[in-house]
Order: sequence, then structure tokens, then C-alpha cells
Amino acid sequence: MAKVTSKLQVTIPKVIADKFGIKPGAQLDWIPAGDAIRVLPACRQRPEEDRERRLLLFDEATARQRRREKGAGKRVSAKDRGWKREDLYRRGRAD
Repeated sequence: MAKVTSKLQVTIPKVIADKFGIKPGAQLDWIPAGDAIRVLPACRQRPEEDRERRLLLFDEATARQRRREKGAGKRVSAKDRGWKREDLYRRGRAD
């Protein structure tokens, strides 16, 4: 268990520091999470390749959203979807 000093400093247990590669001088982010606090290594600058990958994923998601919006006005008939409203009412009931 770690103890908070009068200067509000906390010592990280060696086992935890070793497991997560935390070294002296490392930057940590303290994030409130409800009734708990998450401690994460500070965000580092990501390599250029990672940015290219994220941009590709963004473009793919944008294209999917445009396809969804394009077909948003179409209604699917009960025959096409393979189930009826009554099936939902009966689902989970022990008959």
C-alpha cells in the first residue's frame, strides 16, 4: 500500500513500476474514474505510421456513415428481415 506524503507525493511500489516500465522521471496522468483514480503513463507522441492508420480508419468510418445515411429512408419489410414483431414479444418467455 502506498502512502501520500505531506507534499502529496506517492511512491509507486517497485513491483508495479517494474511491471509497467515506470522509471524515475516518468510522466504519469491521473484520471478520475468515478470513485477511483486511474494512473496511466502520460500520452506520448505517436509515430507517423500510427497517424496514417488512424486517418485511414476515420475515412473508412466516414464512408460507412455516408452509406448508412444514403439508405436511411428505406424501410425493411418483415419478409426481408426474417422475423416478425410477435417473435420479439415471445422471446424469453417460458411457454
